[in-house]
Amino acid sequence: MADNTYSFPHTKLIAYQLARQFVRLVHDNPIQDTTLRKHASDSVRSTAVHTAEGAARWSKADKSRVYVMARAECCEAVACYEVASDMGACTQAQLDAVQQLGKRVSDILSRLVH
Repeated sequence: MADNTYSFPHTKLIAYQLARQFVRLVHDNPIQDTTLRKHASDSVRSTAVHTAEGAARWSKADKSRVYVMARAECCEAVACYEVASDMGACTQAQLDAVQQLGKRVSDILSRLVH
């Protein structure tokens, strides 16, 4: 992560750092099917953005609501790769990498829900 002059509630949140890694992983391992590739890209971006949004919310209920959305988007991104694998539109190595990091992101987001 780049050294930042600015500090925001999400910048040091481990869940956010992992979500950004997830964004890079999906970007670096594109699905061959264009529809699924766009869907995975949109979902993984939403995972990171919702994680940042959750960190900025004040109430526990509001934080939880947004972290639940981030977790759902994470699961959706993983599902895109699972379906792509079924179609032969991604490699087993790509699927394994996405499932492994997606599980880490999903697990940490689950712990943030109150």
